[in-house]
Amino acid sequence: MTATSKQDQIAALFRQATVIPVLTIERLEDAVPLARALVAGGVRTLEVTLRTPVAIEAAKAMIAEVPDAIVGIGTILNGDDLARAEALGAKFGISPGGTPELLKAAATSRLPFAPGIATASELMQALACGFDVVKFFPAEQAGGIKALRALAGPFPHVRVCPTGGIGEANAATWLAEPNVLAVGGSWLCPSAEIRAGNWAGITAMCAKAMKTLKAA
Repeated sequence: MTATSKQDQIAALFRQATVIPVLTIERLEDAVPLARALVAGGVRTLEVTLRTPVAIEAAKAMIAEVPDAIVGIGTILNGDDLARAEALGAKFGISPGGTPELLKAAATSRLPFAPGIATASELMQALACGFDVVKFFPAEQAGGIKALRALAGPFPHVRVCPTGGIGEANAATWLAEPNVLAVGGSWLCPSAEIRAGNWAGITAMCAKAMKTLKAA
């Protein structure tokens, strides 16, 4: 798969998703019911972050048992993380930033990948390695929509998934930006609701959010 086709593939996944929930799974037994709850609410594209010891096993379980879910891996920090994501059958990978080692590994990987950027210099490094679909992170803390628009001046062709500080109140505003494919966030699956096993509540939140954002 060429670099261009990988970037077009992840762009299509993000555009179709609208919202990508950022999932930090503490207990393996929560993985499958959480994925089912999200999918039932119309949220199919999921980012399982490598922030907990059970993350890889959780992603494997989702892929095996929830075929309607499009499972990607987030918080990819190095080539080893990238290789693990590719080996388990993830559909895409996302990182919070991009070291030269990680960008080089991602450029040669078969996994569609979006590196994290927060500055023009970081974006230039990503572009130099063939990545024009990026994660703008942390979006609000790095300057918000004003910063995104400023970056769009010299880089009008770059496509973005902003994450960080995005929630129900401002997701539609971000999605209205012409270079934004989707937004990432954890507000659709609060940790308290996951711990309580409130799967019906998570499904309802997702359905409401998707209806509102698609309409907007």
